[in-house]
Amino acid sequence: MAGGSPIPVLTSEPKIICIADLQEAGSKNLPKDAREFYNSGSTDQQTINENATAFAKYRLRPRVLVDVSAVDTSKEVWGRKIAFPLGISPAGLQAMAHQDGELATSRAAAKKGINMGISSFSNYAIGEVVRAGLAVGPIHHAMQLYTMKDRALQERIIRNAEAAGCKAILLTADSPVLGVRYNEWRNDFRTPPGLDFPNIEWTNAEVRSRTHDAGFQGFNDDAHSWAREIPWLRARTKMEIWVKGILTAEDTLLAVHHGCDGILVSNHGGRQLDGVTATLDALPECVEAAAGKIKVHVDGGFRRGQDIFKALALGAECCWVGRPAIWGLAYNGQSGVEEMIDILYAEFKRCMQLTGCKTVADIKKSSLAVISANGILAKL
Repeated sequence: MAGGSPIPVLTSEPKIICIADLQEAGSKNLPKDAREFYNSGSTDQQTINENATAFAKYRLRPRVLVDVSAVDTSKEVWGRKIAFPLGISPAGLQAMAHQDGELATSRAAAKKGINMGISSFSNYAIGEVVRAGLAVGPIHHAMQLYTMKDRALQERIIRNAEAAGCKAILLTADSPVLGVRYNEWRNDFRTPPGLDFPNIEWTNAEVRSRTHDAGFQGFNDDAHSWAREIPWLRARTKMEIWVKGILTAEDTLLAVHHGCDGILVSNHGGRQLDGVTATLDALPECVEAAAGKIKVHVDGGFRRGQDIFKALALGAECCWVGRPAIWGLAYNGQSGVEEMIDILYAEFKRCMQLTGCKTVADIKKSSLAVISANGILAKL
């Protein structure tokens, strides 16, 4: 009607302002089996939940009247300065969330200036994932590796990773067997039709012929050991060797003893042994045991930029996220992963500014306080 008020245009497009929004929007785009595969942990979901809630015990101690107009969020990792201390964890089966899968994730990471890990269970070959990122901009990749019964296949993966330019091996050490994952068992989870695992040379027909659990048991070597795996890798690659899945000081000391280049404090996103320590709670003892002799990174439960800040204050060099990238993919492919990175970057930068930290090096243990058992707030 002439002269009337404009008719509002209704849209169902969700407004994404935080990772929780991205989780909700991305999860809605996934079929039930895929959603539960990505979002669930093992047995009673205790560890997956505590990974995220562990951050709440710490309080930030801001310093005021500090000039933060030129705050520098960058950090050097593997000889390259990244935009901020974040990497995308080597989560498998990403093409189940979006057809471009790991290619989209690699492009997003490169565009936003951070690094990425590639899973052995990637739906795209190592070289394809690396080239996808490099076509957009500079990026470093690490190759996640299991201890495998087929050593010849394991060597082929290593050679392919080196040829593609990967900087490090992330040896997953927390998985002699898979954790007890009720949802996968209830759903009789199988990889969807059309998705292969080229890095471990499995066709879709092979993958779908058995359950995820049965396939893993036939592929992974539960006779692994420190004394066997690290020297074996060192004799076959010039890439850095990192151990992923460490939660204790004792294993950190073994990583130092066996000459590893770094560790990733991780509980596999709560998908292995339920009831183990949340990664943020394990981080301080691992940092203390490392004593600066090897690098310490951490993943598990990072949902806010403040979470990254807290982990750095506790001694981590860099933090990694897995599920947020999956939610970004499911929501909107490469653009969704970019949005995830943008959210965490903006929150992390704002946290640095509001705590008076000009550079990442200014983030120290004194930036945090914790409420003690008697209810008194104590500086770390």
